[in-house]
Amino acid sequence: MSAMQVKICGINDAAGLDGSVRAGADLVGLVFFPPSPRAVVPAQAALLAQRLPAAITPVGLFVDAEDSLIEAVLQEVPLRLLQLHGQETPARCAAIRERFGVPVMKAIGIATAEDFALLADYAPVVDRFLLDAKPAPGASLPGGNAMRFDWSLLAGRNIPRPWMLAGGLTPVNVAAAIRESGAPGVDVSSGVERMRGVKDVVLMRAFVNAAKARPSQGALPPTVPQA
Repeated sequence: MSAMQVKICGINDAAGLDGSVRAGADLVGLVFFPPSPRAVVPAQAALLAQRLPAAITPVGLFVDAEDSLIEAVLQEVPLRLLQLHGQETPARCAAIRERFGVPVMKAIGIATAEDFALLADYAPVVDRFLLDAKPAPGASLPGGNAMRFDWSLLAGRNIPRPWMLAGGLTPVNVAAAIRESGAPGVDVSSGVERMRGVKDVVLMRAFVNAAKARPSQGALPPTVPQA
């Protein structure tokens, strides 16, 4: 069994980034979606990325972004994973992956068992999935809303790419989420904040410790796109 992978998303200042590193995060998410309270601009993200140890993967979160934005970010920030968290089609995911040569993680909103049908269409063109709670109708943000879905929907299910679980995770419930879902990795944002958009060092450490107390059957995907 490999170690549980933990991603802390929505890092937007040096204190949050340094705290995520000390907490033991494996991946750190930088949000390039202006409506989010956790959003950063490329220059700001570049300074944050410089503080990251080489062993930690910097992830860029984009929501239905134009190529020009992704290109502008990659010119300044050495992202090793692109998280696509909007309504990107499989064709759009494939085009981004091919153009920029950076692995892609597609977020899929889950509310019912029927939502897993989407995975078959995306699996050939992405490197991993982020299985998140489907946002409520009319929600202003596609994620980071402290919502969860029924983790038991994942029990025993074959997910055709490496994947992470997101949605309403906290230091209190992450161990149960991993146990019920069998997740090989977890992603947290609002669940480790002391106020909206501000990460809490104590909560980040508690989250990572709780998550990594559980064994994982998954593995961190490669850092180059799969054929």
